[in-house]
Amino acid sequence: MQRLFGGEFGSQIAWLLPTALLSLVVLVVAAGRAGRTDKTRAFAVLWGGWLVVTGLVFSYMQGIIHPYYMIALAPAIAALIGAAASVLWRRRSEWLARAALAGGALLTAGWSFSLLNATPTWQPWLRWTVLIAGVIGAGLVLLLPELQLHRTALRRAGLFAGALLALTALAGPAAYSVQTISTAHSGAIPTAGPAGAGGGFGGGRPGGMGGRMGTSPGATTGQGGTGTGGAGSTNGQGGTATAPQGGGGIGRFLGGAGTSGVSSELVTLLQQGAKGYTWAAAAVTANGAAPLQIASEVPVMAIGGFNGTDPAPSLAEFQELVAQGKVHYFIGSGGGGMGGRGGSNGTSSEISAWVTANFQAQTVGSTTVYDLTGN
Repeated sequence: MQRLFGGEFGSQIAWLLPTALLSLVVLVVAAGRAGRTDKTRAFAVLWGGWLVVTGLVFSYMQGIIHPYYMIALAPAIAALIGAAASVLWRRRSEWLARAALAGGALLTAGWSFSLLNATPTWQPWLRWTVLIAGVIGAGLVLLLPELQLHRTALRRAGLFAGALLALTALAGPAAYSVQTISTAHSGAIPTAGPAGAGGGFGGGRPGGMGGRMGTSPGATTGQGGTGTGGAGSTNGQGGTATAPQGGGGIGRFLGGAGTSGVSSELVTLLQQGAKGYTWAAAAVTANGAAPLQIASEVPVMAIGGFNGTDPAPSLAEFQELVAQGKVHYFIGSGGGGMGGRGGSNGTSSEISAWVTANFQAQTVGSTTVYDLTGN
């Protein structure tokens, strides 16, 4: 799970991830040799399975992956830590339970310090506050039962220790949340926290890159300077990522500009041409089809799926749909070429080439449109 602890991913989800794994062990041990229907064990299997399986998928998956996907781990992390903390607190009179609770506090404090240290100039006091609170809280949890205190004093000290543990666990993520809420963001690929946040095994991220793309065919990734790609800007602090399909397609409409790139002439054409057709138009990639459909409120087919690399529909299937009169227009680029490309040998390219060779192009607004009825 190294990916989850480093770089962008660590600062998005890893704050309590080590403690969640420890909590899973605690719950399994607490269940012991209880019966098959034991609720604690069932709880551990359910949420532990969620955490481990999802974490492994994110750790080893190839292709397109963005840090905000990590939100899928949050319910399991919260459930495991909450349950384990409850079990250990109820059994805090036992030395082993106190040791586990204190160990979790120290683990959380140390790891939060590491993540916050990735941005040493941003709120530098916070990482030390978290670390000191964790050490003091862990010490109180371990030593309080050994101290000869009056019941009232012992209760107050216990509440103080609990408050320190909560501060240790939540101060870092809460600070990131406040920073994110209070900072203007734009684009379609959000990341939380200050620019350059990262840490763990993978180092920081330069200005907040919006996501990562792995080895999927035909996919590229960008970071840094501005552009017109479908991915849009990341978090208002870094550059604009390029569109998965590259250059000039209608997918540019989604890059934080919403439907502003869809001309009123094109909207009128689609609305007037929708009657009697299953799809008023077809466009390569979801980034190409979505803004058209949103702006015109008529059905638009997304050829090739999200980034144009899926073989759906095939060329033969698309030709059959056209022959049946189910698709009225094919949308090309804003500058005269075809829309998304879907790889040089992909199905999307085959469809684009077939349309180019067999139908007349016209310019509507600044967009190239092909009338598939031959009119």
